[in-house]
Amino acid sequence: IIGGTEASVTPEVPTIEQAYSKHSDSITVEFTEVSGATSYILRAESDNGDFFSETVVSSSKGTVVQLQPYTTYRMSVMSVNSGGRSQPSYPIQARTVVQAPMMNTTSLDNSTIFVNWTSVEHAVLYTLCIIRQGSNSRHKVNTTNTMLTFDGLEAGTTYCIKGTAWDSEGRPGDDLTVCQITRPLSPNVIHIQMTQGRSLEVAVYWLSVQGAENYIAVTTNGQNCSSVSQTYCFITPVECGQNHSISVIAYNSAGPSSPSQPAEYITCRFIPTRSPMAGNCSVVWEEVPLVDYYIAFIKRDDGTEKSCNTTGTTCQFFCMCGYTYLTTVFPYNLAGSSPYSHVRNYTTIPCCPEDVTINLVSTETLEIMWSSVKGAELYETTAEQTNDVVHCNDTAPVCALSDLTCNTAYSVTVTPCSDLRGCNRTCTPHTHETAPCAPEILNLTQTNSSTYRVFFSTPNRPSTNYTVTAIGHYDKHTCQTTNDSCELTLLPCGSTYDVMGVATTKVGRSLPGFSKTLETGPCCPSSVNVTQVTQAMTNVTWPPGTGARSYITTLMSSRGHAKCHTLDTHCLMGCITCGTNYSVNLEAISSTGHKSECSYHGFSSSPCCPTNLKLYRMANNTLRVQWRSIGPQTHNHTVDLYGTGANYTCIAAAGIKYCDIQEEICGEVYRVVVAPVGKNGVKVSFCQPRTYSVLCPGSNAGVGK
Repeated sequence: IIGGTEASVTPEVPTIEQAYSKHSDSITVEFTEVSGATSYILRAESDNGDFFSETVVSSSKGTVVQLQPYTTYRMSVMSVNSGGRSQPSYPIQARTVVQAPMMNTTSLDNSTIFVNWTSVEHAVLYTLCIIRQGSNSRHKVNTTNTMLTFDGLEAGTTYCIKGTAWDSEGRPGDDLTVCQITRPLSPNVIHIQMTQGRSLEVAVYWLSVQGAENYIAVTTNGQNCSSVSQTYCFITPVECGQNHSISVIAYNSAGPSSPSQPAEYITCRFIPTRSPMAGNCSVVWEEVPLVDYYIAFIKRDDGTEKSCNTTGTTCQFFCMCGYTYLTTVFPYNLAGSSPYSHVRNYTTIPCCPEDVTINLVSTETLEIMWSSVKGAELYETTAEQTNDVVHCNDTAPVCALSDLTCNTAYSVTVTPCSDLRGCNRTCTPHTHETAPCAPEILNLTQTNSSTYRVFFSTPNRPSTNYTVTAIGHYDKHTCQTTNDSCELTLLPCGSTYDVMGVATTKVGRSLPGFSKTLETGPCCPSSVNVTQVTQAMTNVTWPPGTGARSYITTLMSSRGHAKCHTLDTHCLMGCITCGTNYSVNLEAISSTGHKSECSYHGFSSSPCCPTNLKLYRMANNTLRVQWRSIGPQTHNHTVDLYGTGANYTCIAAAGIKYCDIQEEICGEVYRVVVAPVGKNGVKVSFCQPRTYSVLCPGSNAGVGK
């Protein structure tokens, strides 16, 4: 301490572990931290002394930025605290990587993209990776050139290209990604129609192509029309009697497509017009000078003919769908009729089928059938719920809509079409519902020993009926509900079932849902047999329980309990003392861990064997056996003396603790067994014998072992 203040000491010099570059304008330095440092300063110096920078960092890793590409720098680090900065570390050299190639892209046609770039200084190799937008597949190309063409691409599709340069040391430099769309395909002209408005127009229709942003239709006489979002446009005005062709070009940001194949058309002023509804057709013609009136003749393709006499230039007539009408107009004045008139034909739109029937042929497939109608050359079948995608485009009057969504009402429309008049879009849709969705079993819960509640998903309308079926090896159980659960009852123990659900509506049945396995608890043994082996050991046996693999047996009493876990149907247990009332609890366990609790009551252990056993001689050649009883004095005792020359037996009543025996031969050695007699009259068999040697009269001493 100097002058009452603590002097600060500059920290130690750190050591650089490594320095590397991943970007062309930066170098990252990793170094060891030192004790007492609060921050660090990274120093970068160019070899020629033109560049010097210091960057403050807080931890043992930092990055120096604003460097030049592929340039070598001397990197050092200093530690800093309140006492100042340390000396610079031993410098090491690091070089920044090369820059990314600055790529320019163009699409020369609908299947190629051309890429070129300026050569990157110090780069010896370039890697270009192209990936189609929305796809995970990619294609990588290595080249030493500064241009590359990717071919075999999809028309009107955006591709992104990432470019990376490599230096002579094999280090990748920066990468740069540019995106480019290919030119669209040529659209196909599908229909050209003359329309009558204030002036004569030509309506051009074409098919849309992928990636097109706008379209231009161009005629051979230099007229054109364009469209951005529609697949048609109108060329106006046009003159009558002209014969031209028209082509359509699609455009996007990459440029124009190739022109479509030219479609021929002829303009005219005599135009039969139509209404989309049957019964409202008209013939329109241009006015001719010096005419008093006109007679229009209309002949249908089935031979029916009618005429119209008018002074105007329009003739209304009743027309039916699906027919072709031949029309001609003759002008009249006082001199008579025109000697010649053009015959024009007009075909009305095809009729809508009236007898459409829809059948559910599988859970998610609808079969639509109808009778062929006049004027239709093919039929389009669509469903509103599938965004009006055409599912069938066929000449046959039948269609199958497959891969539909279950439990959904589909509005199906059959649209007749002809080459001349297109499609009749006024047909009435017909609605039919698919089969219900299959329920999924969610959970199985046991409510009592033979009843299980099944929970399942309800993916259908609230009124749907659900049937749950449990199928076992020998039996089957079901329950039904309109809710999300039902109970399976009377399921036997020790059984395994496959549980599945089926939904039912007025339309039909769903497919069965995925099944789940239900295993009922194993069966309890029908009985338990308990045998006393010794005063403190008990042997418990039982018959096998169906479905049980192992058992846990417990003897419960007020004086303690004993337990064993076994694969057998018997168990030798200790700890239960003699003269004790107890119950038996047994858990039957299946191979999958399911348990059943089984209880058995009314058991008691055998009476206790007496203790403190004594044998001695009394007067008149009498031997007395005396003992001490344990537990309640409610049992008779049987006394057995086994000698070499004679055996003796006597019985002592309950509460008596001795028994006298008249000896016939003196000086014997006796094995004495005193055992209580149970309530069932059976003598306890496990009481241990004692051996005594009794002298002849003259000595009242007894020697026992």
